[in-house]
Amino acid sequence: MSEYIEAVGRRKTASARVRLYPGSGEIVVNDQPVDEYFGRSLDQMALRAPLILTGTEASFNISVHVAGGGDSGQAMAVRHGLTRALIASDANLRRTLKAAGFVTRDPRAKERKKPGLKRARKAPQYTKR
Repeated sequence: MSEYIEAVGRRKTASARVRLYPGSGEIVVNDQPVDEYFGRSLDQMALRAPLILTGTEASFNISVHVAGGGDSGQAMAVRHGLTRALIASDANLRRTLKAAGFVTRDPRAKERKKPGLKRARKAPQYTKR
């Protein structure tokens, strides 16, 4: 294989390893075409957003290995990794991607359940008598 640029993206519990190869715009996720792996068009759009924004859809072939989390978390992890890889390929793209909010890792994750509560914050109903 030819030389590539690699970056890691994360969201919730999903982690994606993204590799950019010079090419024609083919995207492969876990050895499957992107349209097959991510069924929802919203996830596919989110994943392609950095490429469309920077106008590099047809410049790279992209290989992704993603694990953990759900569909949307995985798509956002791929988007984060793709953004990092694009910045590594051309530092001038950073300003555009940063303005769109793709560079920052989204730190929001599920809060753990606490003892004595029903969920992370929901307490049992209080009864006075």
